[in-house]
Amino acid sequence: MEIEIVHAKSGKTLATLQNLAPSATVLDVKKEYKKLKPHLYIERQSFRSEPRGKSLKDEDQLRNIGLDKGGKIYFKDLGPQLSWTTVFLTEYAGPLVIYLIFYSRPALIYGANATRTRAQVVNVAAACWTFHYAKRLFETIFIHRFSHATMPIFNIFKNSMYYWGFAAYVAYYVNHPLYTPPAFGDRQMYLGLAGFLINELGNFSIHVALRNLRPPGTKVRKIPMPASNPLTWLFSLVTCPNYTYEIGAWLGFTIMTQCLPAGLFTLAGAYQMTLWAWGKHRNYKKEFKDYPKVRKPIIPFLL
Repeated sequence: MEIEIVHAKSGKTLATLQNLAPSATVLDVKKEYKKLKPHLYIERQSFRSEPRGKSLKDEDQLRNIGLDKGGKIYFKDLGPQLSWTTVFLTEYAGPLVIYLIFYSRPALIYGANATRTRAQVVNVAAACWTFHYAKRLFETIFIHRFSHATMPIFNIFKNSMYYWGFAAYVAYYVNHPLYTPPAFGDRQMYLGLAGFLINELGNFSIHVALRNLRPPGTKVRKIPMPASNPLTWLFSLVTCPNYTYEIGAWLGFTIMTQCLPAGLFTLAGAYQMTLWAWGKHRNYKKEFKDYPKVRKPIIPFLL
């Protein structure tokens, strides 16, 4: 049968593919189109059944999207792509390096008279920051399994501005020679540190549990469920406990340092992760009819 590829925005016919079977998938269409347009590699292509519809999945068969006898399919160029791993490594390596420059080279940032004598909490904060981003780099390389191989190259600039900018903002004040330790001293520091470490461990546990849901090399989606690890039991109450733990970790960091920029970083991250959690929650409910009704997106019983 014959499939006409139409530009989703202009309505212009871009190509016509011949001899495709009704059982052919969207991935097959991408491969055939790449033969005609070599610069449009598979990850750069998006096809829809309607001009403003959602992107079709690679595994969708043509006969299941109303093209069993041929017809039109709408194309959108996603632009240059980078692998998720490359983007994440760039996003997370930057904050690690930037923070440690402020911590290890105060004279470079604050002037030659910057004192090297620091409050204990400053050293602990640097260790926590290093641990968090080293963990993220480790997870990117060894833990995460991505449902999509790439993301638009623009995202690396947008995301890096966020992570790198906040890293410099927080590091400047926590490592400043005039930084004042928390009001309640070591008790406040250890309370915040305990919260940070527990939530970091919880976040890691959730990422491992999510990894185990998806066999290597597949895009299989399942309902995440609690495992034997008690830190995964939060799955019983929320859809995205990794975000819950992430917010908790930075809240602990904020309590520990009693630093306004750290609090603003926590609020900005919480806002963004709440939006992501709501989107994932809606998708799970739409995809799985038996999705647990008791779960909230990110905060148990509330949100």
